[in-house]
Amino acid sequence: MSWNFDKPLVTMCDAATNEQDKILWEKENLGGITEDNNKMPMPVVLLVVLTVITAFMVTFPLWGQRPTAELYAGYIKSMDNPQVKAITNDEDAMKMIIELNNSDKTMGGRSYKDAIERHPLSMNDLRIIKPQVEALMASGVDLGEYTVVGNQVVLANFQGNLKADGSIERKQPWWDKGYTIDIFYLTYFFTMVILLIKRLPPSTWQPRHNH
Repeated sequence: MSWNFDKPLVTMCDAATNEQDKILWEKENLGGITEDNNKMPMPVVLLVVLTVITAFMVTFPLWGQRPTAELYAGYIKSMDNPQVKAITNDEDAMKMIIELNNSDKTMGGRSYKDAIERHPLSMNDLRIIKPQVEALMASGVDLGEYTVVGNQVVLANFQGNLKADGSIERKQPWWDKGYTIDIFYLTYFFTMVILLIKRLPPSTWQPRHNH
């Protein structure tokens, strides 16, 4: 199982290992199903690349977004609306709150409506975070720098640019929507696939399949 990096694009095994693999390959008939040692067709490679690019473009910027207190500020204010208070059923009250805040405002290039749909809260959830959000609103801080984690509203753990007052911006960057970790796993996956393929004998050799 020695590694050989003299010609990594041809094979990464030494000659002895390649010969052992050739013998095993020709000996094993896989139940009558033969498998040749051809290169990966270029159209297939391009199709995989196109699939990855398309997946990124379609889901942008869905992956990895975190709900901020800014998303629910309007909901919190609407809880004190007389129309909402007059409703005794939580589900109906929530529907009224949603109707009152059905806006196309944007935050960081995405609409409030779309972001809330991805991170919905119930009436009980709003009751829990209401005093926390109101305290932040009273202090005059930027609600976009606070993340809703479960039943807690906490300062986001981002380290952005310096603001005019010298403090650090705590907002999630536009490029960090979960793609960083996704690119890591894609790189790991394709690297392992290439390593496994290049551990085979060179594609110039074809098994005879007992013929």
